[in-house]
Amino acid sequence: MGWTWGGGGGYGKGNNGFTRFGRGDGNVGGGGMLSHSSTVEKLYAWEKKLFLEVKSYEGYKQEYDKKVSLLRKQEVKGVDYLKMEKNKMEIESLESKMLVANQSIETTTSEIIRLRESELFPQLLELVAGLMSMWRGMYECHQVQTHIVQQLEYLNNARNTNPTSNVHRQAALELEIEVDRWYSAFCSLVKSQRDYVYSLTGWLRLSLFCHHDPLTKAQNSDIYSLCEEWQLAIDRIPDKVASEGIKTLLTVIHAVVIQQAEEQKQKKRSESAFKEFEKKAEELRSLESKYGSYIGAEGYREMSRKSPVADKRAKVEALRSRTDEEKSKYEKSIGVTRAMTLNNLQTGFPNVFQAMTGFASVCMEAFESVYNFKRSSDRILDVKRLLT
Repeated sequence: MGWTWGGGGGYGKGNNGFTRFGRGDGNVGGGGMLSHSSTVEKLYAWEKKLFLEVKSYEGYKQEYDKKVSLLRKQEVKGVDYLKMEKNKMEIESLESKMLVANQSIETTTSEIIRLRESELFPQLLELVAGLMSMWRGMYECHQVQTHIVQQLEYLNNARNTNPTSNVHRQAALELEIEVDRWYSAFCSLVKSQRDYVYSLTGWLRLSLFCHHDPLTKAQNSDIYSLCEEWQLAIDRIPDKVASEGIKTLLTVIHAVVIQQAEEQKQKKRSESAFKEFEKKAEELRSLESKYGSYIGAEGYREMSRKSPVADKRAKVEALRSRTDEEKSKYEKSIGVTRAMTLNNLQTGFPNVFQAMTGFASVCMEAFESVYNFKRSSDRILDVKRLLT
């Protein structure tokens, strides 16, 4: 009957990331082009309308088939003339409704085809060109970033024994938060783009090929060829390598944050031990001031076991040893933090930006291949037209 129902194609308002693109400035790429999201929303509305029209038509068709079957049985049985006439009138009414429904379906289908070919297709071409340009820009940026972070290998903190300050700790925490956001945003971007083209290709496949009308099937499917090539290209993108690179950077930064927290704990233990030592040392000085004159040199050894001064002195010496030990642990912790921070940044940053540079390069080439595939298809079509 010349119409196709593509309503089950898997795209819709906000579904599978299909309408996530084109919502920034209201245009896909300038040039006065209609909003991509607006086109998708219009397509969704027309598809929804088509779905209801097809559903209505099918309801009329089922009722029509029942009435026709009943009429045949009435004619065979020779039932009352009035009943047969009433049934014929209902059949004629259903035929009229089916005709109107079919006309509505054809009108709606024509509008969907018009939107698909005159609005959606050019927007997709511009979107592919925009993505190609975007990834070329990202590739150049990541190249510069890689060059910058490679300079980290010349840093040497061997002589720096300064403890980790609150500024350092805050910077590390903020860096961890930002890298975590980067990882989430990157994964979301790749998933959205993949879901977008999968949903788009699936809808086009249903719209163009899932029906039995050879005339409709022969429609120009350049848009489907474009999206199919796009889907193949995005499937070849090694996003796992890039996402794992960001995740690894996040892991090493988190290790630095944990070590900084451990250094802070060790600092508090060292300070607590020193305060305890100072307190007991002061108490010892008070006792020595009080009892020192009553302990002669001759009886010192005999009195030492019972003397409160001797007991206090022993405790103070034990605390001195503990204080020195905690201080040594703290100084060692500072060195560990410094070494870990330098090592993790020297390895983590170059690795992740090298991975991102490679990923951006592959994306740039992938979208270039999609764009060039469309241009090659256009040239082949032009040659065929000349030969015919």
